[in-house]
Amino acid sequence: MAELLSMDLSFFGGDKTEKATPKKKSKARSEGQVARSQEIGTALLFLGMFTAMKAFAPSMIDSLMELFRFGIGQVGDVAVVFDINYAPRLVTHFFAQALLVAAPLLAVALVLGLAANLAQTGWQVTPNLLGAKLGRLNPISGMKRLFSPQSLLTLLKSLAKFGVIGAVIYNMLREKLEILPGLAEVELWEGAGILGSLMIDMGMNVGGWFVAIAVLDYAYQRYSHNKKLMMSKQEVKEEAKQAEGNPQVKGKIRSKMREASMRRMMSAVPHADVIITNPTHYACALEYDREGGGAPIVTAKGMDHLARRIKDAAKAAGVFVHEDKELARALYSMVEVGDEIPPELYQAVAEILAFVYRMKGTGMPGR
Repeated sequence: MAELLSMDLSFFGGDKTEKATPKKKSKARSEGQVARSQEIGTALLFLGMFTAMKAFAPSMIDSLMELFRFGIGQVGDVAVVFDINYAPRLVTHFFAQALLVAAPLLAVALVLGLAANLAQTGWQVTPNLLGAKLGRLNPISGMKRLFSPQSLLTLLKSLAKFGVIGAVIYNMLREKLEILPGLAEVELWEGAGILGSLMIDMGMNVGGWFVAIAVLDYAYQRYSHNKKLMMSKQEVKEEAKQAEGNPQVKGKIRSKMREASMRRMMSAVPHADVIITNPTHYACALEYDREGGGAPIVTAKGMDHLARRIKDAAKAAGVFVHEDKELARALYSMVEVGDEIPPELYQAVAEILAFVYRMKGTGMPGR
């Protein structure tokens, strides 16, 4: 019997062939399971930093040289160097100035790091991931992750990045090969500037290729994530049953339906021909299509508070309100909204409509 219970249930709809429902996606997101590529952040940071260096390098070098000259001048002053009160302030000044020089690069790194994550996952706080999970310390699970398809993909990405770096460096050095021997004949700072510019161009070129690799990796991660979240038909059915069985969900659905029905009914009151009232307990709105024929239709009805709302809406729209206690009770109990009145009420309703038409000066229409 136990063997029968442990059999593969895929025959009964266990195969995960259905797309994940919004509920499952939301649950996975709350647990930190989202499509994310680490390569996106690395590529943007790599490309952005070298681009920022190309933009800010001249001003940064000037600032560092100014700081260097200031430091040399201070070191030459023996009284300053050995002043126990001034020396700490001098060191603090150097660190603060160095931080200001590096501030543009730090700001670019911070913005790109945040942008890479927000672009992929949006703003997401997952406190569940902050707790330690002892399962991650299991050596057997660690060995499985080491030889998993994900590890193989990571290895292939690393090899691709190394290949890109090698190819870019080789191509750019081959193009600049003729200028390298001439660096020995130029001044130190000029040669350093040429080499620095070459390295920055290499970094930007490598960063562009890294972005292409990152886009492909993100596409794969998104595909893999969606595939991992797929559900079986049975899981979809169970989730739907749970949602339908939730009293709160049912209550909200009924409430929404009542609100929609009420709005439709109240919007029909201004188009009615007459409102039959009790006068305080019941109110029924009647509409008669004189051209289409047929019997008059009850377009709205209510009792107590709703009856007062119907009468107020009718008065605001200029609809005639007629008091008839017996007819109002009969219409309320016998006719649903949207239905024609029964034959036994034809005579009473016809007399009231005739009176209303006379009051409007239109006369009773012929049949």
